[in-house]
Amino acid sequence: MKNQRYTHNRHIALTADKAVESGAPVKIGQYVGVALTKAAVGEEVTVWLDGSYDVPVTGTVAQGGIVYIKASDNTLTATATGNFPFGVANAAKGTGTAPLEVAPFGKITNTTALA
Repeated sequence: MKNQRYTHNRHIALTADKAVESGAPVKIGQYVGVALTKAAVGEEVTVWLDGSYDVPVTGTVAQGGIVYIKASDNTLTATATGNFPFGVANAAKGTGTAPLEVAPFGKITNTTALA
């Protein structure tokens, strides 16, 4: 077989649709993950789709709860309304914005933000 590109699709090179910082959460199309490198709009960025990462999350999240990503600026939140599922919290956190260990889903099937 000579047509396989990725064995497990754990990371993928994508074109950034907004500026991306290394270590930041990203949503590009239906992919959600964490950027390996910094990239400007239109540049290629490697996005890790698995693993877990300490990333800033706004709002109260229970361990095992879903964390959402805002498509407008790629920030993470506990608020589902108007946002897309990003991953699952590996720990709990209270109000405000603080780092939280999150495991990204990698690929999402929602094509529109949650109501």
